[in-house]
Amino acid sequence: MSSITLNNLTLGYERRPAVHHLSGVFSSGSMTAVIGPNGSGKSTLVKGITGFLRPLDGTIDRGGLKKQQIAYLPQRLEVDRSFPITVLDTVLLGLWPEIGIFSGMQPKHWRRVEQAMETVGLSGFESRSINELSGGQFQRVMFARMSLQDAPVLILDEPFSAVDQQTIADLMTVIQQWHGEGRTILVVVHDFNLVREAFPQSLLLAREPIAWGETANVLTEENLARSRAMAQAWDQEAEICRREGE
Repeated sequence: MSSITLNNLTLGYERRPAVHHLSGVFSSGSMTAVIGPNGSGKSTLVKGITGFLRPLDGTIDRGGLKKQQIAYLPQRLEVDRSFPITVLDTVLLGLWPEIGIFSGMQPKHWRRVEQAMETVGLSGFESRSINELSGGQFQRVMFARMSLQDAPVLILDEPFSAVDQQTIADLMTVIQQWHGEGRTILVVVHDFNLVREAFPQSLLLAREPIAWGETANVLTEENLARSRAMAQAWDQEAEICRREGE
């Protein structure tokens, strides 16, 4: 199973909470948009789920999954594109957990690489340096690399930021293919129209959970207004609070 269960989860930095009192389940095979105002804790949440950030309180049950079984695409600003590496070599990094450093590439691996490059529309770009690519082309590279990880859980943090509409449409097709394969998918998204059109489930955050469930029930005017009000009223210096009776 690749479900992820959060139990009264609090995440933050230097004992300052950025997300707290979050409980719920990303069910196996679900496809969820993580949404909310700027600074609402979306990126903090996905870093906690991927294991890059330890909980300040509460728990994350990954259903027995190992860290390498969760594929994670960080925000583009967190990826160093100055390193002199080709598109092909970047995509090949997706096979690292499978073949390691000492095993050679086999024909089946090269077929998978070719298919991944073709799927994201980058056939013929193999020898290009990643620092020569546009933002949309670079995201296609990262999606190809992610495809090769063959992970049961895929988490993407703002993959469509500063990306053209055609690339968004093409990459959403890839995400929907992953979903069709039964993988569990979490995507941090800002475009509510895209969320309504493409994501069956949504989690609306404003440091605390506002709503979590079917997208139509989450993206209501009442919930969105509440999320904006809570984000604006947030005290950055607040200590971890606890529920009554804890």
